[in-house]
Amino acid sequence: MKKIIAISILILMSLVVFAKKKSPKREMRAVWIATVDNIDWPSKPGLSVEEQRKELIAHLDQHKKNGMNTVIFQVRPATDAFYKSAYEPWSQWLTGEQGKAPEPFYDPLQFAVEECHKRAMELHAWMNPYRAVFLYKDAKTDPNHITNTRPELFLTYGKHKYFNPGLPETRDYVSKIVGDVVRRYDVDAIHFDDYFYPYKIKDEAFPDSESFVKHGGEFYPDRIDDWRRENVNLVIKQINDTIKSIKPWMPFGISPFGVWRNKNVDKSGSRTQAGQTNYDDLYADVLLWLKNDWIDYVAPQIYWHIGKKVANYKVIAKWWNKNSYGKPCYVGQGAYRLDSESRVKAWHNSDEIIRQLELNRKLKQISGSMFFSSKSFTNNLLGINEKLQSQIYQNTTLIPECNTIAPIVLPAPANLLLRNGKLEWESVKDAKCYVVYAFDKNERVRLDKVDSILSITARPYLNLKYGLENYKYVVTAISRTNAESEASQVLNL
Repeated sequence: MKKIIAISILILMSLVVFAKKKSPKREMRAVWIATVDNIDWPSKPGLSVEEQRKELIAHLDQHKKNGMNTVIFQVRPATDAFYKSAYEPWSQWLTGEQGKAPEPFYDPLQFAVEECHKRAMELHAWMNPYRAVFLYKDAKTDPNHITNTRPELFLTYGKHKYFNPGLPETRDYVSKIVGDVVRRYDVDAIHFDDYFYPYKIKDEAFPDSESFVKHGGEFYPDRIDDWRRENVNLVIKQINDTIKSIKPWMPFGISPFGVWRNKNVDKSGSRTQAGQTNYDDLYADVLLWLKNDWIDYVAPQIYWHIGKKVANYKVIAKWWNKNSYGKPCYVGQGAYRLDSESRVKAWHNSDEIIRQLELNRKLKQISGSMFFSSKSFTNNLLGINEKLQSQIYQNTTLIPECNTIAPIVLPAPANLLLRNGKLEWESVKDAKCYVVYAFDKNERVRLDKVDSILSITARPYLNLKYGLENYKYVVTAISRTNAESEASQVLNL
């Protein structure tokens, strides 16, 4: 019976190896966990701490099962906090009341970091730079919220309140908040989404004319659009400088709206007809940030289907592939659009996402994906989980390195041995995880063989399953910058 089980395992491994051949060794596989308005987590405000923890663990377990390696966790949705902050109040979407701490006390960001790292997953702290009060007419802000203590820093536009991007105080304040998180939490990156200047509202001008008069400088009086772009440029550069001054190895990533500019207004733009664009409407000159190394990765939100007339996924993905200035480019995938009742037929089947991921892998500068959003997978929209697990993410992968950051290379793990069915090795100082490779006894050790990765683990050991005793093994250490060490000595079993 044991012989039959062993043969079955070997056959299964060979089938998995065959399925893995086209998968890259390094690939970003991330999911956004949105907390604003309880989009993903917690499912509603005011849940008990135990319920909040259970829900978050369920999200992480599902993503790990799907093959994800990164979580983008929204920690500051509206100048509030999902962590203990000396500057901003606890979020209303956590406890039901802005400024009210969880009881019994715990720190959701600290908890999320620890749980992600246990699973050898990264956590990128997702912040919004300018949004201050969400749906301000209905919101009950804490008396100490900065919109109450420093109202002169804010503007009202549409349904929300925003920091005034034209004020130097805004840049300093937002940079201070980012620096506080970088300094106090073991997060793996800082992440901003697509909300810079707010999306334009028809027939409603953004109310920054007074600031333009006071702070427009050389841009005043007839270059307000260029001034707005410069305001965003300045805050992006200052935030990147802040991050790197504290932790030089930490990436700063941006997930902009999918279209930079349309080709009909700029020959460098994409063949699209988007109603609003980064450069012209959100005043986000993302290409400048990439060119100047002010950001370390870009994740354009291409939330449209392949073949869409005014914004074709294929056209836009190819455009970003050519315009990422060599930085890692991760496509924002619109998993939330999967819906059997959608007006767009393409979204009636989760194969649309699979086709998009297969296209991504054919584009040299696209190094993975970020999916919006987490509940698309906890709800398993149109069977997306099974599709990912069986067709795309069968193998385990490493996270790409950022070429704007000097690599930290650690020594190889030492003293690899087998004891009581467990592979063990000495811990490597500052290693965030380890990669365990398994090779046939007659096979040459090659770290570029993706199908030879048995596991990526945060612990300096791995329990071997029955049937895996007749292989040889090596282990490597992964550093903060996702650089891989040389291999340990070979352990022949």
